[in-house]
Amino acid sequence: MFRGMLCIWAVMVALLFAASIQAQDNNFKKLVGDVRVGAVTSTDPLQVPYITWGGDMVTFYANGGLKTKPGTIFAKEGLNLKLVAGDDFVQQVRDYLSGRSPFLRGTFRMMGMASEVIGSDPRTKGMVILQLTWSAGDHMVARKDIRSVNDLRGKKIALQQGGPHVGMLDDILKTGQLKWSDIEVVWMKNLSGPGSPAEKFRKDPSVDACFVITPDMLGLSGGLKSIGSGAEGTVTGAKVLVSTAEMSRSIADVYVCRKDFYDQHPDIVRKFVAGYLKGSEDVIKLKKSFESGGSSDYMKLLKLTQEIYGKETIPTLEEDAHGLLQDCTLVGYPGNVAFFTQKNNLSGFDAMQKAALDLAVNQGYAKIRSGLFPSPLDYTDKNLTSMLSITKVERKDRFRAEAVLEEIEQLSTRGGLDDRTIVSFTINFQPNQKEFNDVQYGAEYQRLVEMANKYGNAVFAIRGHSDPTKTLLDLVRAGVAKGIIKRTGSNGNYSYSFRGRPLDLSSTGQIVKLIEAGEFDGASSGDPRQTMQAALNLSRSRAEAVRDSVIKYAAKKGLTLDESQIQPVGVGVREPFIAKPGNMDEAKKNMRVEFRLIRVEAEASSSSDFDF
Repeated sequence: MFRGMLCIWAVMVALLFAASIQAQDNNFKKLVGDVRVGAVTSTDPLQVPYITWGGDMVTFYANGGLKTKPGTIFAKEGLNLKLVAGDDFVQQVRDYLSGRSPFLRGTFRMMGMASEVIGSDPRTKGMVILQLTWSAGDHMVARKDIRSVNDLRGKKIALQQGGPHVGMLDDILKTGQLKWSDIEVVWMKNLSGPGSPAEKFRKDPSVDACFVITPDMLGLSGGLKSIGSGAEGTVTGAKVLVSTAEMSRSIADVYVCRKDFYDQHPDIVRKFVAGYLKGSEDVIKLKKSFESGGSSDYMKLLKLTQEIYGKETIPTLEEDAHGLLQDCTLVGYPGNVAFFTQKNNLSGFDAMQKAALDLAVNQGYAKIRSGLFPSPLDYTDKNLTSMLSITKVERKDRFRAEAVLEEIEQLSTRGGLDDRTIVSFTINFQPNQKEFNDVQYGAEYQRLVEMANKYGNAVFAIRGHSDPTKTLLDLVRAGVAKGIIKRTGSNGNYSYSFRGRPLDLSSTGQIVKLIEAGEFDGASSGDPRQTMQAALNLSRSRAEAVRDSVIKYAAKKGLTLDESQIQPVGVGVREPFIAKPGNMDEAKKNMRVEFRLIRVEAEASSSSDFDF
């Protein structure tokens, strides 16, 4: 799968300037060196950088190639563009400062790394004018003993220095409420191939996890949902712990424009953005046509992509060029409106900028916080939207509740829930508690809302748990009454037998099976089946109450929350923290609501053209 992606990401090593950067000195200004700031003098043609990424295939389509072709989207907008390779991001910044190009192309966090350099002169302060995509093809691969993000504390993680996965790791650490000091980072020079995190993980068993792109992920684990067996070069026990396939709003690809250029040529910038957004719509349509039976125009785009990147990078069309586009998610017009204008958007411009600048300063890429300007474009301007088919931002439920709940139930009963869990945390409650307000649980609710936004393709299961004490008491009463349970001992030190065989009341699975088999039905004293069902109903109602409280919390804070992403589940007495409590303090530990962030199958989600 995606053989050529190995070549693609080898090229991107330059983009991420890892060959130059040293772990002990990350300062981006030293990498760039002294560059004299100059004005952008050429707009015909206008130099625009591109990188090796699926989102840039839209730029190729809208331009017809590296030079603007007659009849293309950009040509109809009156633009004359010269697309140039920008895989060397440091050189991109030099060209930007000197005036060769008014644009920078990269991820938002890369712009954060360069923010101090480009912000040092008022002419070159950056304006983020366009979001192209979210990544869906970056992965954290871990060894078998790491079950979820909760297990990363104290672990050794291989990571390319200065690359896009630095920000991804930052997001993952926040998911687990961890700090960089809680882990040991093994900095690697390259993203793929020799000197990469994948190579280090493969050769050094002391490395617990590594960050990789799709081809290396396939080589280590065998697939997103696979576990390495040691066969065909995979690493035994290796699996994907976190992927941007689920953490869908971590790595944002953007274009940045010099402020002086925008002030002088706002129409050119608007036409460029409008052309890209129109190209996004067209490429989505062509891709759908290709996947449903074939499209000659889409094949032309794949061929054009191969010609631009080269056959060494894109050996095949239907596997490698198409796979390149599949590894990213276009955001289109709806995504840009949400990114730049939606208030309190947890994956919008303000939130992404804060994360980018925090990372840049904390990791030493910049000494001071030098912010970027958000897009100044008017998204209601007909000059921007006249070519577009989608001009209304309508947020729809991403997940189908029935399918999600069925999948979670199957995982709970048949096993596998832990393997699908990205992270989990709990809140406890008191006996007979019915309300779960944000005064008491606000910190947990905020964490859930933030994580639900970041992990847009995963589901939060809110799982209510009940204490089994009453069920166990009724089971013993019913069993004794029917003569199928014998109790021996005294003063609370009892042993039990069921039909002459030892019965361990701490064996929850066995207890549940006996009750469900009807062994205690019809007893004159106690009804454990009814008690267990009541506990299940109560746990479900508590999960629903918490779900409702989370939704109210998000609404009160003005935060967007996809309600279909939050699913309440009743667990009842099946998974007690303490199987046979000896006192009320132990019983209270079982009275909890658990939040689990879970990977679900694609069938449980609804399709969407753009991710915003």
